[in-house]
Amino acid sequence: MLFLMEIATRRVHVLGATTNPTSDWVVQQARNLMLDLGERAQRFRFLIRDRDAKYTAMFDTVFQAEGIEVLRTPPQAPRANAFAERWVRTVRRECLDRILMYNTRQLLAVLGEYLAHYNGHRPHQACGQRSPDRDSLAAKVADLGALRVRRRKVVHGLINEYEQAT
Repeated sequence: MLFLMEIATRRVHVLGATTNPTSDWVVQQARNLMLDLGERAQRFRFLIRDRDAKYTAMFDTVFQAEGIEVLRTPPQAPRANAFAERWVRTVRRECLDRILMYNTRQLLAVLGEYLAHYNGHRPHQACGQRSPDRDSLAAKVADLGALRVRRRKVVHGLINEYEQAT
């Protein structure tokens, strides 16, 4: 699985998943990402990646062409990529360890639904208990006795999201 995390906002994007990623597949995923980001690609200054052999010079060139500096993590240093390791642990604990995946198509569908929850509803301590997609203003304290709350099940019923009913 190949994913991108925006460190400043904590947003995560899944670029693709395959059982046997090759260097050509990874380069194509990088090109697809640059096309999807468009003008937003200019906001990125660095790409941190590990030293896997599938990340070839062509992969690095895709990002360097957009002015993004590619940084490789030191060998045998899992803490050097702590944000990515933390996200992998979170998505496994909250989602993937609880669902039996039958194929890549189902995996991408479940991850897409989980990412919508992660980026749009799940509270993050680093964001002041707001999700990455919410604005930076603090939420008003509401009287729950006077409001109606609506629950919505996501990720095949694994997670419940709550919001004020209108």
